[in-house]
Amino acid sequence: MSIKPLKPSWEISDAARKVKSFVQNIMHFRDSNLVTSEPPIERVAVFDEAQRAWDAKHLANFMSQKKGQTNFQMSEPEFLISVLDRHDGWCTIICLIGGGQEINAGEAGLTEWFAALKRSFRDWKVYTSEQLAHRDYHWGQDLAVLLEGLESQSLPALHLAVSVRSFRAEKLSEFVGALVAGEAQEANELYQAIKATYPIAITRELGRARQWLRDRARGSERIGLVASSGASRLKPEGINVHEKIEATTWFLNGKDDVRSSYYMEDPATEFDIQGLELDWVGVCWDADFRSVDQRWQFYRFSGTRWQNVNDDNRKVYLTNAYRVLLTRSRQGMVIYIPRGDPIDATRPPAFYDGTAAFLSTCGLPLLD
Repeated sequence: MSIKPLKPSWEISDAARKVKSFVQNIMHFRDSNLVTSEPPIERVAVFDEAQRAWDAKHLANFMSQKKGQTNFQMSEPEFLISVLDRHDGWCTIICLIGGGQEINAGEAGLTEWFAALKRSFRDWKVYTSEQLAHRDYHWGQDLAVLLEGLESQSLPALHLAVSVRSFRAEKLSEFVGALVAGEAQEANELYQAIKATYPIAITRELGRARQWLRDRARGSERIGLVASSGASRLKPEGINVHEKIEATTWFLNGKDDVRSSYYMEDPATEFDIQGLELDWVGVCWDADFRSVDQRWQFYRFSGTRWQNVNDDNRKVYLTNAYRVLLTRSRQGMVIYIPRGDPIDATRPPAFYDGTAAFLSTCGLPLLD
């Protein structure tokens, strides 16, 4: 006689299935509700990175090309609200917002959620964090005007005040926000408060930046270089942002792999590293985002020359690209700004010297 062992009442696959049914990709939620006008099963929806939802133009192009739906006229926030609005009774949408994280064309930002409510859903009650009055969240628009006509209330408890990205510098994001906003005095004051535990330095020599990172990393602490996806003229310095990295290899492989971040040969762009981080980061700064007379100017490199960026949305995306790059380090960073080349019309020293001077005004020490 043999005794058959009892089978557990649950399987790992069952648990995974239950989790998957609870947490689903926003695109799946959207697509499943395109084919029906019935209310969804869910009465509570949590949208992470809600500021990255698509605007009406971007979503219309997607619906036409990928879903065969022409004349789609809603932005993603408006459509997502409309789905929950199908309920006769209560429902709740929780939007988790990261200030200044919009880096892709077509990302509507927080303002589109309010605009959608004002256009079509004025009967909804709106609860916001007091932090939304900060410049990083509303693209320079007046928050009071955005909420005008809506039943809204501001609650301090809705702000998640403590950052977990960097265990050494909770004020890092505030410092970076002031820096990319061109507010040198505020940035300087904030840096004085964090510099003892979160070192940041400037160098005009790439080799020195690499050595600074190597000197500080201990054991398995990870180091690497990052640069803007628009930093096309770092190529003469050996930094080619158009050479695509393999993310898993770059982030996970060891010190003996030339493709890994440790080798500091291939930079990660804002698109590669958004939502991720290293222990120590070298930020490589090009002339696409340059300081002239203490004010930021915006450029894109096309063909053989730099061109002005005049579109306000693209200026926001470029600012946020550098915001992302400057907040990817847990423990500290070095910022490399080339010296330029007086015989190269695409890289004259003037394109870089103003940026180095501005960052020095923000309190950052120059290594050279």
